[in-house]
Amino acid sequence: MKKITIIGSGFSSLAASCYLAKNGFDVTIFEKNDQIGGRARQLKANGFTFDMGPSWYWMPDVFERFFNDFGKSASDYYKLEKLNPAYTVCFGKNDFITIEDTLEKIKAEFERVEKGSSIKLQKFIGDALDNYNIAIKEVVYRPGVSPLELVTPKTVKKVGQFFSTISKSVRKDFKNVKLISLLEFPVLFLGAKPSNTPAFYNFMNYADFGLGTFYPENGMYSIIEGISGLAKSLGVKIKTNQNVTEISTNNKTVTGIKVNDEFIKSDIVLSGADYHHSEKLLPENLRQYSEKYWDKKTFAPSSLLFYLGIDKKLKNINHHMLFFDTDFRKHAEEIYDEPKWPSEPLFYANFPSLTDKNAAPEGKETAFFLVPIAPDLEDTEELREKYYNIVLNRFEELTNQNIKSDVIYKKSFCVEDFKSEYNSYKGNAYGMANTLTQTAFLRPKLRSKKVKNLYFTGQLTVPGPGMPPSLISGKLVAGLILKDIK
Repeated sequence: MKKITIIGSGFSSLAASCYLAKNGFDVTIFEKNDQIGGRARQLKANGFTFDMGPSWYWMPDVFERFFNDFGKSASDYYKLEKLNPAYTVCFGKNDFITIEDTLEKIKAEFERVEKGSSIKLQKFIGDALDNYNIAIKEVVYRPGVSPLELVTPKTVKKVGQFFSTISKSVRKDFKNVKLISLLEFPVLFLGAKPSNTPAFYNFMNYADFGLGTFYPENGMYSIIEGISGLAKSLGVKIKTNQNVTEISTNNKTVTGIKVNDEFIKSDIVLSGADYHHSEKLLPENLRQYSEKYWDKKTFAPSSLLFYLGIDKKLKNINHHMLFFDTDFRKHAEEIYDEPKWPSEPLFYANFPSLTDKNAAPEGKETAFFLVPIAPDLEDTEELREKYYNIVLNRFEELTNQNIKSDVIYKKSFCVEDFKSEYNSYKGNAYGMANTLTQTAFLRPKLRSKKVKNLYFTGQLTVPGPGMPPSLISGKLVAGLILKDIK
């Protein structure tokens, strides 16, 4: 039985471990932190429970397909609730747009904002559905080995959309700036500006308006617990507090890893840790990508996060809230074009205790605030505190309530934490952006071209950032390993 060592325990690593164990490999996962899950870890403090990373459950079909591969269903591991409303977007004082749980309701909201827009939205989402079916069935489950993977009768008809952008596509049909922001928002999950994201990726709009937004009972960490439970049932061993310091080789072939100064022999090494960091565990001559290569790539934003426990129930809030009361484009430019701390930041707020009674003690609220920022910015306690006050002051004004004096638990997480906790390149939060030149076969490869039996998975390789793509990445790399072994 061949022995496979996996570095990291995020979605892609856990998914890969399941496929490999199912196919008879001896699989062990080594996680540097004291808890599995990678960026999807969980924080518990003072009776409050926080999902530290991903908080949006989109594309439930991808999760279901994963569990179906093992004769299971997602419902065997966690219970899903479809959120209604899915989310609310704030454009100013008493100026909100609420996205509900069906396309018909969303069309009615668009019509309220701009007469005639519901007809345009129906067509737009129809096109997005078509792209979603092509993406899920013909594109994202390809391993990025060859450009020919993208060439199918259906994708050929869509080639023009790869050379246009989401921004152009949306603005062709919609003129209202608020509706434009709503339709451009989903591609932020792909880590790039709408003006740099191929129009084909409007399939994310179908994921949003067509499929809806869900929440797993007891939080997003339930997914990690579910997948790790499946992995263990298949024989996968998972070890925490295991800091890998070297990927060992002999004659350009993997021999194992060094972890906590101990050599662990292995036939195959798969790293689901940050790709750049993983290659630094090799001698320089065995790395595929230079520092210059990484530095030139467009990375998704980092984030400034605040996890807050609040000593009362809040008003005028929903589970997910986006605060777009400042200039969307200006903030994007301050992330991608001229990186600096944002002058007037947009921000996101999440209140899971509205949906999940276990997220906070009775009568209290669990809150999660996120400000997207450029990677590798200066990160100090003074800057964190400055933006904490900016965000909470705006939140208080826009929702007409005071909360600062009621915060009884507070933890921040920012660039330096992403670097130290996840070995994240430049402290990015979401991986490498899905721009035209960083799509599919143009992303870093799943298989090392310099070291035999060394593989990579996760958000810096195919298909890209996000929870569903990470699950798919685990499946793709496992399939590649199985093909290479035969």
